[in-house]
Amino acid sequence: MAAHKLPRLKIAAHAAALTPLAVLAFQYWHGGLGPDAVGETIRRTGRYAIVLLILSLVPTAVKLITGSGLLLKIRRILGLYAFGYVILHLVAFAWLDYGLDLQFLLPALVSGRRTLAGLSSLVLLVPLAITSTTWWIRRLGKNWGRLHRLTYVASALAVLHYAWTFKEWRVAPTAAGVILLLLLAVRLPPVAGLLARWRGR
Repeated sequence: MAAHKLPRLKIAAHAAALTPLAVLAFQYWHGGLGPDAVGETIRRTGRYAIVLLILSLVPTAVKLITGSGLLLKIRRILGLYAFGYVILHLVAFAWLDYGLDLQFLLPALVSGRRTLAGLSSLVLLVPLAITSTTWWIRRLGKNWGRLHRLTYVASALAVLHYAWTFKEWRVAPTAAGVILLLLLAVRLPPVAGLLARWRGR
């Protein structure tokens, strides 16, 4: 039964990750993003990246809580799509907004805590994306898991980048932060141990 579910699960993950991009591209080229199409593109790609980055942490949390590792099969897929949206977010900012004009782009990239947090998150995600192949997993062994704990830091920086985009308190970045904290909390050894004992009952 599980063998039949896995391909469908992966297909569903690919479809769910690509659908927002398809909708965004369609609306962009057909003028459906409003008067600030570039700004809306930047905002949406950023939101999609954060959502997928947080979702990539869900499979491990589900395994710790329920004992089921089924969702682990789509963890890498979600993480790689998150990285892809981060790249699109940066490209939209650098190309569509600044026209790749380094005279204005470089100062904008290091102009404040918001952009610095976003860039730091991207820098941390690069080695994680590169080492997300089966070959690298085998080559790194246990070190692969240690390296990919950087996902936690990258996710936190991404949420801060999102929150600092606004000058006032917003529900969405706060919700993202709370969900991220919960997903990280279940990984703490005392909590994971408690969940393991609870499952044993």
